[in-house]
Amino acid sequence: MSHITTSKLNKLVARVRKAQEAYADYSQAQVDRIFHAAALAAADARIPLAQLAVDESGMGIVEDKVMKNQFASEHVYHAYKDEVTCGILAEDEAFGTLTIAEPIGVICGIVPATNPTSTVIFKALISLKTRNAIIFSPHPRASNAANKAAEVILRAAVEAGAPADIIGWLDSPTVEMADQLIHHPQVDLILATGGPGRVKASYSSGKPAIGVGAGNTPVVVDETADINRMVASVLMSKTFDNGMICASEQSVIVVDAVYDEVRARFAAAGGYLLPEPQRQAVRNIIMKQGRINADIVGQSALKIAEMAGIEVPADTKVLIGEVSGIGDDEPFSGEKLSPLLGMYRAQHFDDAINKAVALAAFGGAGHTSCLYTDQDNQQARIARFGARLKTSRILINTPASQGGIGDLYNFKLPPSMTLGCGSWGGNSVSENIGPKHLLNRKTVAKRAENMLWHKLPQAIYFRRGALSGALKEVAAQGKARRAFIVTGPYLFSQGFVKPVLAILHAQGVETEVFAEVGAEPTLTMVNAGARRMLQFKPDVIIALGGGSPMDAAKVMWMMYEHPEVKFSDLALRFHDIRKRIYTYPSTRVKARLIAIPTTSGTGSEVSPFAVVTDEASGQKYPLADYALTPDMAIVDADLVMTMPKTLCAYGGMDAITHALEAYVSVQANEYADGQALQALKLLKENLLLSYQAGAQNPRARERVHNAATIAGIAFSNAFLGICHSMAHKLGRSFPSPTGWPTPCC
Repeated sequence: MSHITTSKLNKLVARVRKAQEAYADYSQAQVDRIFHAAALAAADARIPLAQLAVDESGMGIVEDKVMKNQFASEHVYHAYKDEVTCGILAEDEAFGTLTIAEPIGVICGIVPATNPTSTVIFKALISLKTRNAIIFSPHPRASNAANKAAEVILRAAVEAGAPADIIGWLDSPTVEMADQLIHHPQVDLILATGGPGRVKASYSSGKPAIGVGAGNTPVVVDETADINRMVASVLMSKTFDNGMICASEQSVIVVDAVYDEVRARFAAAGGYLLPEPQRQAVRNIIMKQGRINADIVGQSALKIAEMAGIEVPADTKVLIGEVSGIGDDEPFSGEKLSPLLGMYRAQHFDDAINKAVALAAFGGAGHTSCLYTDQDNQQARIARFGARLKTSRILINTPASQGGIGDLYNFKLPPSMTLGCGSWGGNSVSENIGPKHLLNRKTVAKRAENMLWHKLPQAIYFRRGALSGALKEVAAQGKARRAFIVTGPYLFSQGFVKPVLAILHAQGVETEVFAEVGAEPTLTMVNAGARRMLQFKPDVIIALGGGSPMDAAKVMWMMYEHPEVKFSDLALRFHDIRKRIYTYPSTRVKARLIAIPTTSGTGSEVSPFAVVTDEASGQKYPLADYALTPDMAIVDADLVMTMPKTLCAYGGMDAITHALEAYVSVQANEYADGQALQALKLLKENLLLSYQAGAQNPRARERVHNAATIAGIAFSNAFLGICHSMAHKLGRSFPSPTGWPTPCC
């Protein structure tokens, strides 16, 4: 490129850049007015632009190019006229986010010779709609037509208020000039539609690029298809603009059961089935130097036949080659961009799919595929076809040329003259390109707090003597027929289980007791209890004791409800309980859990927590999930009247720590704060009295017992912190009673 030409290009880009910077401040109303005016002008010029494109390029059909120009203006305008592309795109008050649109800047638009004017119309309109500027680099074979389309739209846009240089173009494009444009530092994005060379160069430019891939659309026809409609659709699509839309059908694969019928119908409707040696004569001109012969692109079937030196009927619409091979050795199996069609016989539907997969992979990966079937009664086949074909557009009973560009045979498929092919086709986008692809989106995220909750057992029974009434109520409701009691050997030997058994037996409830929980529940012990539960099949589980029996019962309950769970999954740490990787399965399907504390401290009777020790390593595993929360807590102070002083002290200190940690937790909240403070108040006023007088001051004992449960409710919803984390490590290093390590931390 000469210095003069380079200088001219730099000046062009500078003018367009300046125009875009001004246009970036336009309001949505101003942009929409310009978008409307440009679409009107393009539609009004559809006929002369189509004629100019055919005259200059020597390809295609004027009437069909008129329709493409109309489509690129009318359908694109209708699809996007109400789309918000300026300022705030979305606001979510609940989550505190704003999405704000910003234009990309200056776009380089690569334009093919096959669809010069319609591509310019489409790209210019979506650029104007998004407050971008665009500079077109047209194919030299159709540059005058492409640039005339750009000029028409620019004039209308400027008259509607757009900056004077918002659209630009290369007057006398060359490969060298196009290369300089795509590498120009003031170009922000390349929107490439064209041959593989131009698209590859765009993606290799070091700039963001949106490109397309080659099309090699396979069409599968099964025995349930409407043959007449299929043939009419394929011929209409294949002859549209002489087959130059890249989504057009390139091969038809027909199942054996209807192959002869399809063949006859094609022949009757203007499809000429090439016999040998005519088929070979056409083969010889499809490819040239390893690529599509440019001389056949966009030409009529009659002209291609003449080029091949064969005679065909005057009413021939499409030349059909019946072939079996797929690959470089069979030219009919690739993209032809003309009224040439390969035709394959398949043994059955799955064989047809296999052939379609191979054809799409051979030069059409990611583009378009099509299936003709009974779409109302063959949903399974449609799903199978969709799953197998690696194409971005999978059309059903649709002419591929018109169907692939969208908004004609399915109104959810966006109208576009630039069809992305995804990673399969070497593209960054796998859908029909539209305005959304030409916007930068900024997200404004306000600081927000997670939704909180206050989760409790379904029922909490309290006051002295509550045990009998609560258990009788459960039995009377028919919710307890077989009860499995989890407790420790000391409590069992001291007779704590007897009143529970007496109440249950009096109500006709069968029972089994597991009294093997030690000072710390271990994996081995928990697994043993779960096995016993699976044998007994309880509908209610009763945890009786301090934190250890209640923690053990929770994990046994989970393993009874779901024997398939892995403890390692249950013990997996999480950052946010709402977003944990492992989701605890639901409980309460086989049984309910009732927790009856006989100590005052752990709060486990109302919490979603459990701590289990791996006896092999000594590691303590804290489990947390609301699926572990008991259904009922029975807080009866009569069960703690004989509690030893040391246990009263350790439990009380544990409860104080629970309340303090809940109150200062990062998830502390108005609901849990009140309970934490009330627990601290009760403990401050009554713990020392309970410790000193024991059963001689039943009021103090009861208040401490209630305070421990209230503190449990607080930390169950506000969670604990570093103190308990350190206490677990301290307890592992220096084995000690529950409740002792926490105040030390």
